[in-house]
Amino acid sequence: PSCPPKVINALQSKHHYGEGEARVICDKVQAKLLKECHDPAKMCITDLRISHWEEAIQETIGGEVNRNLAAECYFLWKTTRLQHLTLAEDTRGMLTELRKGVRLLLLTNGDKQTQREKIEACACQPYFDAIVVGGEQKEEKPAPSIFHYCCDLLGVQPAECVMVGDSLDTDIQGGLNAGLKATVWLNKAMTTPVDTSPVPHYIISSVLDLPAVLQKMEHKINAKLGTEHMASNNE
Repeated sequence: PSCPPKVINALQSKHHYGEGEARVICDKVQAKLLKECHDPAKMCITDLRISHWEEAIQETIGGEVNRNLAAECYFLWKTTRLQHLTLAEDTRGMLTELRKGVRLLLLTNGDKQTQREKIEACACQPYFDAIVVGGEQKEEKPAPSIFHYCCDLLGVQPAECVMVGDSLDTDIQGGLNAGLKATVWLNKAMTTPVDTSPVPHYIISSVLDLPAVLQKMEHKINAKLGTEHMASNNE
């Protein structure tokens, strides 16, 4: 995500940095976020993220450390980011339809505070039967324990559960580790890596393709049950 104009403005107008410098600071913060290691026992996420801005400003501009400016940038960045988090109407429609026939659970890794803020910002609670945040559990995806906890919450067996996610490392690997019925990889880019590892059961390019995949699964299961039934009759 690009740097919000409000952050660029704050850096330019109040602190007279050039637009180029402001963009460099934002890029540095983005890089720090990607490499972020957060231990909630040691530091709250807010302090950690303010220090990303502090370091980025320091590395770009030098001079005195300006904690206040870093905090201002962080809060502007965060509120702008949260304002743009919405569930698309067609996605909401799809979830509403799906829920008539299946139970839905939202599972996300990450810091408790950050993820709960995002969940609230996009107002997705009404579309799910349960929401589980990794940062509130003993282990996060891809550990089997968190998937089994989700299954228990929904009152289903792992073999009845399908995992849909965009991360091969956490979502797909996690679903496979937990022995779920199937894994569906949301690959928006649709540029399939040569050696997709782990191997998902299904690949979709849009979350809206999910109902069709679930139907395909149903047909497969029904067909399989049919042949098993025939086999047992013939014995």
